[in-house]
Order: sequence, then C-alpha cells, then structure tokens
Amino acid sequence: MTNPTPPRPAKARRRRHTKEFKQEAVVLARRADVGFARAAKDLGIHESLLRSWAKAQATEGADAFRGQGKKAALEAENARLLRENRTLLMERDILKKAAAFFARESP
Repeated sequence: MTNPTPPRPAKARRRRHTKEFKQEAVVLARRADVGFARAAKDLGIHESLLRSWAKAQATEGADAFRGQGKKAALEAENARLLRENRTLLMERDILKKAAAFFARESP
C-alpha cells in the first residue's frame, strides 16, 4: 500500500515592509546593546535581510527604500538626459541633411 504524500503548506505571501520600518530596524540593529542577530530575531525577519537594508541605507542614504518602480533622483536625471541626447542627435542629423540639400541647390 502506498503512503499518500502529506499536503504541502500554502505558499507564504511575501511580506512588504514600509520605509519607516526598515529605517527603524536598521537603527535598532546598529545599537551596541542589540546587534543585527538579536534585532532580526525580535522583528521576525532574517538577519541577512536586515544587513542588506543597512547596506542600502549606507550606500544610498535618503534614496534607500524608495519603493517599487520609483527611481532615484540620479537615475531619473540620467533617463531624462538620455532622452534629450537622442532628440538632439536626431535634430543634428536633420540639419546636416538640410545643409547638404541647400548646398547642392544654390548656384
């Protein structure tokens, strides 16, 4: 007789944490009397997640934890400049062709 396979637990939903929660968790973990391991255990998150939040806050500063799909100020500026550059290149090419056309047409 075969043993039926035990039912699998339902897939756990991914938890989302607010920017404020992440910032306060990093502050708590950096306290000398608490540390990352204890803070992560107390908050019910994995220590590596807490460490990645701390790293993001250290490298990105105010732009850390900006949320889903929101670009940092530098990324947004870079995208705007790339669009502007593409437009300027097209305009330059058009002006080159126009100058060549009028140079042939004039006596």
